[in-house]
Amino acid sequence: MRPALRNTLVALATGLLVAPLVAAPASAHEAKKAHWPGNSPNRTGGQDYYLDAKGGSDKAAGTSPQRAWRSLAKANATTFKPGDRILLKAGSQWQGEQLWPKGSGTGTKPITISAYGNDKAPRPYIATNGNVPNPFNPDGTKNPQTVGLTGAIVLRNQQGFDINNVALSNDDDFATDITTGTYVRDGIMVSINADLLPAGADTIMDHFRIHDVYVHNLDGPSTWQKIHYGAVNFQVFGSQSYKAYGTGGYYFKDVRIEDNTFDHVELHAVQFAFNWFNADGTDAGQYDEAGKFHEGWEQLWVRTRDLYSRDVYIGHNYAESVGQGAFQLANTKHMTVEYNEVNGFLERYNAVSCGLYLWAGADSVMQYNEVYGGPANEFDGTPWDLEYTNFNVTYQYNYSHDNAAGWMAYMGNSSNSVARYNLSVDDNGVLVKNMLSTNYSPTYFVNNTFVYDDLDWVHDETFLSRVYFLNNIFYNKSATPTPWYRKTGALRQAVFANNDYYEAGGTHSTQEPADLAGKRVDPRFVGNPAAQPAGLRAAAANFSLRKDSPLVDAGRYNPHLGTSDILGTHIYHGKAPDVGAVETTVGRKVPHPVDTDPIEDETAARLSLAQGKPVTASSTHPGANGTLIAANLTDGNLSSRWAAADDATYPITLDIDLGADTTFREVYLDEYTDSGTNPRVQSFDLQRWDAATGTWVTFASAADGIGHDRSVTGFGSVTTSKVRVALTGQIATEQYTPTLTEIGLYA
Repeated sequence: MRPALRNTLVALATGLLVAPLVAAPASAHEAKKAHWPGNSPNRTGGQDYYLDAKGGSDKAAGTSPQRAWRSLAKANATTFKPGDRILLKAGSQWQGEQLWPKGSGTGTKPITISAYGNDKAPRPYIATNGNVPNPFNPDGTKNPQTVGLTGAIVLRNQQGFDINNVALSNDDDFATDITTGTYVRDGIMVSINADLLPAGADTIMDHFRIHDVYVHNLDGPSTWQKIHYGAVNFQVFGSQSYKAYGTGGYYFKDVRIEDNTFDHVELHAVQFAFNWFNADGTDAGQYDEAGKFHEGWEQLWVRTRDLYSRDVYIGHNYAESVGQGAFQLANTKHMTVEYNEVNGFLERYNAVSCGLYLWAGADSVMQYNEVYGGPANEFDGTPWDLEYTNFNVTYQYNYSHDNAAGWMAYMGNSSNSVARYNLSVDDNGVLVKNMLSTNYSPTYFVNNTFVYDDLDWVHDETFLSRVYFLNNIFYNKSATPTPWYRKTGALRQAVFANNDYYEAGGTHSTQEPADLAGKRVDPRFVGNPAAQPAGLRAAAANFSLRKDSPLVDAGRYNPHLGTSDILGTHIYHGKAPDVGAVETTVGRKVPHPVDTDPIEDETAARLSLAQGKPVTASSTHPGANGTLIAANLTDGNLSSRWAAADDATYPITLDIDLGADTTFREVYLDEYTDSGTNPRVQSFDLQRWDAATGTWVTFASAADGIGHDRSVTGFGSVTTSKVRVALTGQIATEQYTPTLTEIGLYA
């Protein structure tokens, strides 16, 4: 289950040579082909060009090993044609040079960069030594002429390439860690530069293959420069707002990055497809179809303008000692990321990120990956991340262990997020970390196995919209009961069903959620719960259930379980699915499961007496395509909202017509706080309609604000046919008018 690169270890003698200027250490995970591709005939019909750093001459034709070129500059001055190969001699080193061949290939006739020569010699090595242009202007903005030119190998507005069997580094001092400055150094830098594409040019870059490459020692500052760099780096650049460019283009297509080794690199091992159009902050933000506002950096515009890269495979790569997030992927749909291994991330970078994750992506799956060695980080720092504006993204069959910050970051503004059949061992910290925005649809955490002994919390913030926890094992090895939440009301939108809550100390937390079909039993794992076998399959086998486990057939079917478990076993056998990440084969196979008891019928929230009742607002904001209406306050959906107009004056009234006399003892109010929006209301009155006098009568008041998730009680029992929420004052430090998601009445 681990990358194929790990199966062929090479000794230092068969690794990279020691360069006179920059040492090139060999990694224990770095392997090379037994036969260099350049020694075989060119099967794409193009011309072969040879480079020999010692025996070549730039005055030669370059078309045979005996007439090889010497410098990379010679290749950089050449425009290659589809099917051509640029072949670097094994054992050669190019110090302080960068390879930027011109021209483009096609899917059937790519331009190839590879190795030739003695099969026993180490792979050819480009040690660029930081000799790349600065991508910034003096004012800190990106320079359209130099941005994207920061790699040991560079491709800009080019396509149809196959890069393989080379070694790369890009640092002038391996022993010293850069912490300040504006250095940007990549291994392989592939970019679309929208500002430099001529009119009518192709804006979709198609067909890239990067495999069997060893990238090591890339260094850069430990501060955010508003640019990404890494061992393999695909980015889209444009100095203007995204609105200045066309729709349906400016993306990569048909990309495979596999069987590579990355060691001691900054910022990332692989960074894929992030869009750098001028889209930061509120000015570049937009409202979505539900009336939710997205800051520009959330990149919802990638979806609305179809700027997704697509058809991408990233697999069987090994990454060790990565400065920031190892695999930071963005703005891509139809992506499969599997069988990658991360050994240490966020090791030098002083900011937030995660081990392996997709941001603003769609219709993609992360599976069979292993991530360990993450830091103790207050914010992200987890191996996985259900990031902003992901649509139909699934994390399944992954193995993470020894990540001090926790298991899964969870941001919000996503749809159909699923995490299933994953194994987490000693990911202490926070299991599901953050929840900064509501979602478009519920999130499902199903059939995961969590084994921990020093947990901060299961959840550290507040779930703002519906989350289902189904068939999971929570196995606490510690004598201290599991701390489930940090904030009161954190689990109000979470539904727990058929989970197992095992406490080795025998004492259960008073915070433990209600779960009528849940269990509090020893799962009876096949192996030792204190063990931590190397590799996904061995670990999953260790935490499989014995056939006499009380968790066999103790789960509940739901279509979000998928079709197989972490070991590929069909779901399910017997009377019901098992609990945890591994399904036993006890009982008859159920080939076509049916959900006869939908978990969606469970409710974590009480039914409001105001649900669906008409609401009249004294002021309504005209923006967001007319979606910020008062009816959103009683629709039971915390992802929709009402907002007052910018010129609204206090008091602002919200009147609910109940249709008949209704009795209640509690009023629930919730201000919209997504995307960093602050509460805005300082004071308010709650009023009932007195039909006898035809007046509004105040029954409760407050001057300490509303904020997120406030319940007002203590006024006794109120019976009325109409209720008014009168917002009477604004927080002094806020300049914007109020916006609320819900008003609820409860008996």
